[in-house]
Amino acid sequence: MSTDLNQDISNIVKDNLDYTFFSWAAQGGLNPPVVERAEGIYLYTKDGKRILDFSSQLMNVNIGHGRKEVRDAVYAQMEKCSYASPSMATEVRGELGRRIAEITPGNLTKTLFTLGGAEANENAIKIARIVSGRHKILAQYRSYHGATYGAMSASGDPRKHAIDSQQMPNVVHFENPYSYRCPWYSNSPEECAERCIEQLERIIHYENPDSIAALIIEGESGTSGCIKYPPNYLKLIREICDKYGILLIGDEVMSGFGRTGEWFGFTYHGVTPDIMVIAKGLTSGYLPLGGMVVTDEIANHFENKTLPLGLTYSAHATLCASALAVLDIFEKENLLENARKMGKYMDQQLAILKEKHPCVGDVRNTGLLGCLEIVKNKDSKEPMAPWNCGPQDWKVMKKIKQKITELGMFTFVKWNCVFVAPPLIINEAQIDEGLAIISEALSIADTHCH
Repeated sequence: MSTDLNQDISNIVKDNLDYTFFSWAAQGGLNPPVVERAEGIYLYTKDGKRILDFSSQLMNVNIGHGRKEVRDAVYAQMEKCSYASPSMATEVRGELGRRIAEITPGNLTKTLFTLGGAEANENAIKIARIVSGRHKILAQYRSYHGATYGAMSASGDPRKHAIDSQQMPNVVHFENPYSYRCPWYSNSPEECAERCIEQLERIIHYENPDSIAALIIEGESGTSGCIKYPPNYLKLIREICDKYGILLIGDEVMSGFGRTGEWFGFTYHGVTPDIMVIAKGLTSGYLPLGGMVVTDEIANHFENKTLPLGLTYSAHATLCASALAVLDIFEKENLLENARKMGKYMDQQLAILKEKHPCVGDVRNTGLLGCLEIVKNKDSKEPMAPWNCGPQDWKVMKKIKQKITELGMFTFVKWNCVFVAPPLIINEAQIDEGLAIISEALSIADTHCH
């Protein structure tokens, strides 16, 4: 590498570190790669290194990188009109709303557009409280709904602990159907689901059913460890919400747009929420866009009443154009089918890794959203790093993450989980490439098993 290039890279890193914050990290001692371009399932750094993107960055670049169709659609829209006030109509806004209504389950028909998932969840909570006239929100402990105050309060993710003295009030949490570590030591995933529902119903009674506005739940568990829902679980959730008049908010920010092999995680389970939250895969990360989609019943509530929600950049014309281009790619290339096909192949290969490595306690995957749970002992299931552990307990997992990076791959590693969520365009050879890197890194953890 030439001296000039090396200096150029150093200057870029220095400006990034000196003048911008990096999320969820102590700011000292960071050494981020300098990404210059991206194509397909790979990123390329300024010094010429190739990085296999095995988690679609933050599980959002579903169509892969560098798609010129999106660029061209954005350019064409900006040539006509980059932005119009949310009080005005645009062709792309209406078309995108219609396209979303066509792929969402049941009678989810009307969208409020936001700039991302956290904003969409905030508005979902607001509208649930307004429509129901109630105030409490039920949410899972092992969940993540975004980093704004309301969304983070609804999350069970311990990243909220730094601000939880000021969190949004009236959020009540309940247990996940985590069958690998079932809180009730159930004998099957279905039994675990039933006992979770029994606990949920007890909590509803403790809290007063008439005070509960909504229950918010991810369409498929994400960064909390891809805790796979038992087959009957979301249907039982729907039934319990209907029983007590509780609105069901389906957070499809990560699980939506083909990630599970269906358009949405709720579709995979044959359930329709009352409010669906979307983002990430909607534009595949090319531009920031999210949305809150509601049933026609909720939409009709505001026919003669003012909708007390709004955002400066709601239904931004350029962002809507990018989403339409992404949806076109999904349909033309049949990415849902590829996600299903590659998901089955991923399942097979993950099972091989589990058999090969003493450190792999469990593998959980739906479509192309999955993880390997790393343990010290398969019998005791002692985690290699406990939930919400500090740096002192994350030493082995940190080495795994460093090895994966060293071998030229980016993927999400959190607590004792290594995630696999590549772009939906991936093929078998590329899955093999990624899992070979993970396998080599897991050899580090194998030496710490007993």
